[in-house]
Amino acid sequence: MKKTTISAAALLLSTTPIFAAGIERSTQSINILFEEGNYVETGLQVTNPEVSGRDLAIYGGRKTGNVADDFNVLTFGYKHQFSDQFSAALIIEHPYGADVEYPNVDTTSATKGSYMLGGTNANVESAMISVIGRYKFNENWAVHAGLRASKASGDIRLRGAAYSTLSGYRAKLADDTAVGWLAGASWERPDIAARVALTYYSDIDHEFDTQEFMGAVKVAQGSTDVTTPAMLALDFQTGVAQDTLVFGQIRRTYWSDFTVTPDFFGQYVPDGLVSLEDTNTYTLGVGRKFTEQWSGTVAFTYEPTGKDLVSPLAPTNGRKGVTVAGIYTMDKWKFTGGINYTRLGDAKAETGTPDAARADMKDNDAVSLGLRVGYRF
Repeated sequence: MKKTTISAAALLLSTTPIFAAGIERSTQSINILFEEGNYVETGLQVTNPEVSGRDLAIYGGRKTGNVADDFNVLTFGYKHQFSDQFSAALIIEHPYGADVEYPNVDTTSATKGSYMLGGTNANVESAMISVIGRYKFNENWAVHAGLRASKASGDIRLRGAAYSTLSGYRAKLADDTAVGWLAGASWERPDIAARVALTYYSDIDHEFDTQEFMGAVKVAQGSTDVTTPAMLALDFQTGVAQDTLVFGQIRRTYWSDFTVTPDFFGQYVPDGLVSLEDTNTYTLGVGRKFTEQWSGTVAFTYEPTGKDLVSPLAPTNGRKGVTVAGIYTMDKWKFTGGINYTRLGDAKAETGTPDAARADMKDNDAVSLGLRVGYRF
């Protein structure tokens, strides 16, 4: 099994766009730890989502328009091999984000612009730096562990008839930085390119300074506790024929721990601005080395649907996706380009005021392009 094919599979998982719970934008992959020698890489992912629907017929059936803006994700990774047994990596990424906006009602049209949710928008930004070490006991067994520093902020506005007296509400969550950790173990058999790696990512507890407004009037100022979810990821790969590799990942994300409940808003909606379910995500793919320079991979991703009722700020439910990537190696350089198509599951947006569907979000999808450049030295 050629190592180029192995690297191709690892890169594919880390360039696949993520839409778990509607706000996750990277896999937080540790695959750079398994690169040979000293290695540095940078990547860019450009995603064009289409998420739209209609108010329920009883509310007029007006079209929401596309509520999800395009977004870009930059990543950087550096792995250093200190000895035959010990290596370490630095990873910079943007794991979570949201850029959702329901267009306002178009007064010149009888159907455009959601009457129930028009004007609602959310902007969430995050950045994470991870420092991870890996120690190999022998050719087969190794352990890895590290720290993760997360910085995040948010600005959320609620508008539309669905929010009743809370229409006009705004919450501004200032930048906050918090620290978590990860740990795991791996088993490898190099002669058949087999590897299994299990990694646990701890949750991270943020405490955001928060201002709450109704219209232009500040109604509360305090702090909001938000826990980004813990995860458990099982990555695997094995050679199945000369120059051919099967690989995949099973990942459990504990989104039920993630809630955003500012003090004033929580008095009226105890479930908070966002309330999510735990998710399981499955990826399975195959990689193939065609020549000394060219390799390719294809992978399928599946995330089962959960409850129909979802937050308008994350208005999708499950997903099915396919990613195709090509890898070109030239001396010490490696170039990876990929395209992903994801079918986003139908959902019913509800506001918790009361807990009832307001709009149907149907027939949605997203297309992503990814480019990653790596250099080995």
